[in-house]
Formats: sequence, structure tokens, C-alpha cells
Amino acid sequence: MNTSRVYRKALLGLLGLLFSASLWAHGGAAGTDTDQCKFELEPGHWIHYTAYQPNSFPAEDFCANVPNINENTILVFDYQDMKYRDNTVEFEVTKEPEGKRVFFLAGAKHKKGSVELKLPQGVPEAGKYLIHITLVPDQGERLDVHMGFKAGGGAPVSGNSILLYVLFGLAGLYAVYLSSASFKQKVNDIIGKIKS
Repeated sequence: MNTSRVYRKALLGLLGLLFSASLWAHGGAAGTDTDQCKFELEPGHWIHYTAYQPNSFPAEDFCANVPNINENTILVFDYQDMKYRDNTVEFEVTKEPEGKRVFFLAGAKHKKGSVELKLPQGVPEAGKYLIHITLVPDQGERLDVHMGFKAGGGAPVSGNSILLYVLFGLAGLYAVYLSSASFKQKVNDIIGKIKS
């Protein structure tokens, strides 16, 4: 079998994996261990959190690091359990370590299982913030859980982006290898020296 044909098929397979949606979805694996944007409200009951800054990053979502301050920011919480749709839930965002309130959404029942907190001015300064989610059941004790995030660090470069750049760079080098006889000879000489 032709070696270049094998390499082409391997490259196409790798590119197919690269653009696979399941590979890129919050760590590429199922379960709570790999999803850093999911946190536990009660044992075995989870909520998923995502932050958006649609003006600067219309196609990206964030979790632990929100890039800009003083910018329209939307925090979305999705209940992963039907149980909470009948509970009153309140949301608060505070600047830490001061505990200064930045946003508050009074307790309400969210029957659709998804809550959007719209902060039109975003958060006022760079630093650490804490999201407080308080469950107010009809009977029993209130339950307060927290999730922290940082704001104002600028546009993050994700590991996925770096991997994408590396793969495209390797694909470009492979295209040059196939199309340039002199480059192909140099690479083959280097590989020959490494083998011996």
C-alpha cells in the first residue's frame, strides 16, 4: 500500500476527530468529573453554569474565567434535575473577599429549568467573584451553595485553541512535505539520521 495514501487517510481521520462535537463538549467526556462548569447543589443533584459576553465574544462561553469587566455579561444556570423546578431559588453575585453585592435576583420558581442572569454592565472590577445560589424549599432548611469565578483576565487562550493551531500547523507542514521535493528530501534525511 502507498505510504502517502496511509498518511492522508490518517490525517483525514484526525481532522474528523478534531471537528467532532462530542470531543470538544466540556472536556470531551461524560460525567461530572470532566465538566468544570457543573457543580453540586445537593449530593447527586447538579446545576450547570455558563457565562457569556456576547459583545466581545459572540461565539464563546466561559466558566471559571470571564474575560472582560464593565461589559454585558449573561450568566446561565441550567438545572440538571427536575426537582429544583418546583423550588424557589435566589441568585446573588458578590465581589470577594469584601462580599459586596454586584447582582441579586429575588427568589422565584423557574419552571423551565433554566435561569438567565443579565448583568448589562457586567462586573465592575477585575478579581474574584462568588455566585450564591440559595434554595428556599416550601418546608425545611434553606440551602446555600457557592461557585467562584474570576473576571477581567482578558481573552483566554484555551487548550483546545492551542491544539487546533498545532494540528493546523502540522497539516500545513504535511502539505508542504507532499508538494515540495526539496523539503521532502530534507525531512527524509532527518528521519533517516534519527533511525540510525
